[in-house]
Amino acid sequence: MAKPLVQIKNLHLRFTSFEGVSHVLDGVNLTIQRGEIVGIVGETGSGKTLTALSIPALIPRGEITGEVLFDGENVLNKRGSALQQFRASRIGVVFQDPTTNLNPVFTIEELLIDAILTQQDNVPGWKLLPIGKWFNRGQRRTAKAKAIELLHYVGIPDPEQRMRQYPHQFSGGQKQRILIAMALAGSPDLLIADEPTTALDVAIQAQILRLIQRIVTERKVAVALITHDMGVIAKVCHRVAVMYGGMVVEEGSVTDIFERPKHPYTRGLLNAIPTQTMEQGELRGIAGSPPSFLNPPTGCRFHPRCPDRLKHCHMHPPAMVTVGDDHDVACYLYTNERRS
Repeated sequence: MAKPLVQIKNLHLRFTSFEGVSHVLDGVNLTIQRGEIVGIVGETGSGKTLTALSIPALIPRGEITGEVLFDGENVLNKRGSALQQFRASRIGVVFQDPTTNLNPVFTIEELLIDAILTQQDNVPGWKLLPIGKWFNRGQRRTAKAKAIELLHYVGIPDPEQRMRQYPHQFSGGQKQRILIAMALAGSPDLLIADEPTTALDVAIQAQILRLIQRIVTERKVAVALITHDMGVIAKVCHRVAVMYGGMVVEEGSVTDIFERPKHPYTRGLLNAIPTQTMEQGELRGIAGSPPSFLNPPTGCRFHPRCPDRLKHCHMHPPAMVTVGDDHDVACYLYTNERRS
């Protein structure tokens, strides 16, 4: 197998507050290959977004240990202009809510041109300049042409005219397309999409997902897709990492995860998906509540809610074991300790 674009190794993250120390990520391991869509799925608060934002080192203040390798370089060792240049030229981020992530006092033209000018390493003959540096008219003309091209690429009709409008003059789906265009401004190798279909109707969701698939196919971009929606995972992802309590509990291909789920938590997520043939009363949720990061359970963090827990599940966290081709799970049901 080719060398991964991204390798997250044994990532730990702690936040200290007046309440105590929160153990929000606990030994996360994850790989992303070039040209693939990896879904990161789990309940709210499972650590999905923090795991993805560790890649461009956008984690808020906290104690972070481990490695985040991007093309073999540890991102956590980058500082200052080197980190800025890395973010601008290698990674694009589509944040969750387009309404709050597009500044309402600027036109789409101003927002896109600023994004392009601060990520100009991909423009021939240009060199990345510090944020806040003035740009000449020639650079802005070139950036405007690129902005029109990006809006056309993501499916905004009549981009030359609509660039002059403000965010409130666009629908929710169009705002999401604009955010994707801004994320593509630096021609990134990795696109991080945080709940890109939230608050969109089903038809618009499908359009956004098809756009992401087209970007992967045509631009050879890798995508880390953060979602709580297993239906979205099934539609577009190649591989899935299931997270619970700040840990990856199962990882595998979409086919393996949906047809041969191993971890009780993964099975619980799949059982909670309604289907057209489901009888009344068949829909089953997962009992209990997600763990507290201030005082997480010992051993497997899922054991207090697990219907298949064993007597030693509360003692030590289970190691990740291979249960199939490119299919791993962290559960005592699949280790020799099950028989002890």
